[in-house]
Amino acid sequence: MRITVFGTGYVGLVTGTCLADAGHDVLCVDVDPAKVEALNQGQVPIYEPGLAPMVARNRQEGRLSFTTDAEAGVAFGTLQFIAVGTPPDEDGSADLRYVLAVAATIGRHLDDYKLVINKSTVPVGTVDKVRAAIAAELQQRGRDIEFDVCSNPEFLKEGAAIEDFTRGARIVVGTESGRVRELMRECYGPYNWNHDKLIFMDPRSAELTKYAANAMLATKISFMNEMANLAERLDADIEHVRLGIGSDPRIGYHFIYPGCGYGGSCFPKDVQALARTARDVGYDAHILAAVDAVNQRQKASLFDKLAAAFDGDLAGRTVAVWGLAFKPNTDDMREAPSRVLMEAVWAAGGKIRAYDPEASRECRRLYGDRPDLEVVAHRHDALEGADALVICTEWKEFRVADFATIKKLLITPILVDGRNLYEPKAARQAGLLYYAIGRGERTYA
Repeated sequence: MRITVFGTGYVGLVTGTCLADAGHDVLCVDVDPAKVEALNQGQVPIYEPGLAPMVARNRQEGRLSFTTDAEAGVAFGTLQFIAVGTPPDEDGSADLRYVLAVAATIGRHLDDYKLVINKSTVPVGTVDKVRAAIAAELQQRGRDIEFDVCSNPEFLKEGAAIEDFTRGARIVVGTESGRVRELMRECYGPYNWNHDKLIFMDPRSAELTKYAANAMLATKISFMNEMANLAERLDADIEHVRLGIGSDPRIGYHFIYPGCGYGGSCFPKDVQALARTARDVGYDAHILAAVDAVNQRQKASLFDKLAAAFDGDLAGRTVAVWGLAFKPNTDDMREAPSRVLMEAVWAAGGKIRAYDPEASRECRRLYGDRPDLEVVAHRHDALEGADALVICTEWKEFRVADFATIKKLLITPILVDGRNLYEPKAARQAGLLYYAIGRGERTYA
């Protein structure tokens, strides 16, 4: 098939590349000339395991290309994926200006049948708005050209996006058209081989499915963090509790790891957007509000523990940070707990010396050159002369640590483990003042 993808951000680039890798001819359109030029030179702007070589291979084989020419993009593909950003507005709702701008562009250049596919995460009812935007442009042109619009939400985890796209548990399509069903079956056929993963439903249900899935996962995380905070105050160990409840097949072990809060581009904004949607229809979604509030509070817990360890005096102190990305296997720092910690340390008069395997460049882009931030090339470089170590991201290379080296390099042997990577007893026996999330021994502030 010939497929156009509008947007070369995280979702658009992964979608376009994986569809090209399945044998389709894909043209990706973006408004950023620098990004398109870089992609055409083989430079991938995001870190996602396996993505760069897949982009290079499909470019070389002629199945994947990039352009800023929107008219050429509309002419190219029978299938037109919209995969642009929907950032949160000031009131928490999803901003649809980019989605509707693409819809208007498609309507402006439409000359034959197209299937327009909403891949962006959008509020319920967006299929109708996209359809109206295209129809308005056609009416202005005095043209009567057939087109369809469907919802096809993405379920990609950063750090495992290619696996999720190619081997995902389900492919949700929101449509009531038989023609659309057949086109989408053809599109996803290479990834729908072993068993039928396509789930067809009406567009509004498909749009809500995406938000409901992320809200459910975020709820599990916030619930577990609530239990961790309670465990600290009861001298219980949340890791034992996690094993106890995770063994129940009705609950399972996924997304019940306590920590310093969730971040990224999806969970925070999707929970807030769904809560806003609920308010718009006169419903007060108490659980969603609580999930977001717990997460915001949890992100502050690292600083609270750090401040308690120094009796509230962080002025002039240097804090080593391991992990800047909101999760492993990505360079994404959107809504990352590390940012809350660093900004709180700076506000208290402290300095940050940080290490992350992939997010160093992103950190420098976000904060620029400043005297109270040093980004280093090795995890042990962050420790030299620092007053404490805080772990914000559970990168694999942090899971085994040399406690003796950590103690030797730190001025004060304080370790705040925001991801519960280590056994408290072993860390404390090594002479570290060890603070974790919900591990008992009254470590809360």
